[in-house]
Amino acid sequence: MILMDCHTHTQFSVDSEADINACAERAATLGLTAYAITDHCECDAWYPAEHYSEEESRFHESADYAAAFEASVAAVTALKEKYSGRMNLLCGTELGQILFDVDAAKAVNSDKRLDFIIGSVHRIHGEKDFYFIDYTQLDTDGIYSLLERYFKEVYELCNTGLFDVIGHITYSLRYMKQRHGICPDISRFDDIIAESFRSLAHSGRGIEINTSGLRQGFGATFPDLKYVNMFRELGGEIITIGSDSHTAEDIGADVSAGAELAEAAGFRYLTYFKNRKANFVRIN
Repeated sequence: MILMDCHTHTQFSVDSEADINACAERAATLGLTAYAITDHCECDAWYPAEHYSEEESRFHESADYAAAFEASVAAVTALKEKYSGRMNLLCGTELGQILFDVDAAKAVNSDKRLDFIIGSVHRIHGEKDFYFIDYTQLDTDGIYSLLERYFKEVYELCNTGLFDVIGHITYSLRYMKQRHGICPDISRFDDIIAESFRSLAHSGRGIEINTSGLRQGFGATFPDLKYVNMFRELGGEIITIGSDSHTAEDIGADVSAGAELAEAAGFRYLTYFKNRKANFVRIN
């Protein structure tokens, strides 16, 4: 079975201390068909902290992602030369909150060093990152209102065209379940999720199967089989696999399970991006 990891983080992501050289060596040892380093770049915190008002600053934990982006891309570009002929190392980024600053997103998209862009929604307008929300303060209506807003912003994101695949499309569920055992039924949002998938399929973009939930207590991938199957049925062809690793040890974690899930949904090929172009590799 072909294995690849197209969603990983290193020391250049605010939530990781993983040495980038150790990560590259780990991926080379694993013999992955493709390995993408996709450090965080949050558009809502693109500028240095002093650019943002006190009100804006309370929604994000750090700023100056433009500098972090440059540091990551420069380091990965150097590693690509070092590992040339030994590993298919890809220079990527996880581009969060595109809707908050489209100009920042366009600046990232114009960088010719990039092979791959994951588009993600980590927080929605007027809220902190889903990681920081205190769900115990929300009743059932509040939970579903939050999710409705999330899936609406995901749909808006899908219509921007400023990324290659959308990351962990059910990210909003992660901390509700893992920390508080809150398990909302998101089937009430299937119509707008389907519209997002149609937009992606029509524009030749894709979704990822993020395997982090399998090792972090969630118990499923983001998204699960139901939604991977829905994407295929609506014409989706591009599917990437990512561990969302934040340590060298987690690179490649459960990517085989992700590939099996893609195959169970009817996909025969996995995808990686090089020079922003999709490359298809048969699963078996």
